[in-house]
Amino acid sequence: MIGFLTLLRKELLRFWRVVFQTVAAPVLTALLYLLIFAHVLDAHVAVHGVRYTAFLIPGLVMMQVLQNAFANSSSSLIQSRVTGSIVFLLLPPISYGAFWGAFVLASVIRGLVVGIGVLAVTIWFAPAWPAHPLWALAFAMLGGAVLGTLGVIGGMWAEKFDQLAAFQNFLIMPLTMLSGVFYSIHSLPPFWQAVSHYNPVFYMIDGFRYGFFGVSDVAPERGLAIVAACFVLAGGLTLCLLKQGWKLRT
Repeated sequence: MIGFLTLLRKELLRFWRVVFQTVAAPVLTALLYLLIFAHVLDAHVAVHGVRYTAFLIPGLVMMQVLQNAFANSSSSLIQSRVTGSIVFLLLPPISYGAFWGAFVLASVIRGLVVGIGVLAVTIWFAPAWPAHPLWALAFAMLGGAVLGTLGVIGGMWAEKFDQLAAFQNFLIMPLTMLSGVFYSIHSLPPFWQAVSHYNPVFYMIDGFRYGFFGVSDVAPERGLAIVAACFVLAGGLTLCLLKQGWKLRT
């Protein structure tokens, strides 16, 4: 546990020492999204009987949780590899399970910190307390763990920063932006509704929103089961890659 706790502390301090970049900047981005979309659509759109601003806030919170969870683990690993400091993580007798666990837990914590910050600055526009806070917390933590695990894979795969940027821009960003953050999938044509059900991030957003309003496009039990299955698959793949030292020991 000493190695796990030390690596976890190192990862937490890494993002906390640049808190304006890692926390304040995403909060500001989410606030700008809210101001623009709410100003344009709030008077014209209601979803599930909820005014649009209130509907949008949980989506923005969860989007920032997921994107920052991915960014935390991926940026840390690629930075360590590019600078050569990865050797100091590989030499100590830390198991690959503890290695993965520390990176993912730190990613979840950063995601939750950003999410709380986004909620704190946006809730004033549409005050609401989560109807099912445990559901919201479960989806936030499990979704953050999935994206933190994908961040580990992305950080291992990328050999330079532009490759990691491509991983994020062409995979993570489309998955999050097309997951129902800004709309309900019932507003889409039937074909795109069907396509949305193959996007695992959709279930994370939809389940988190259920935690606020008690309404969702998919039953929360089904959504949580799918997100949990994604976490098991991604975690298993990551542990296998770490055990082999894929692209870390070459």
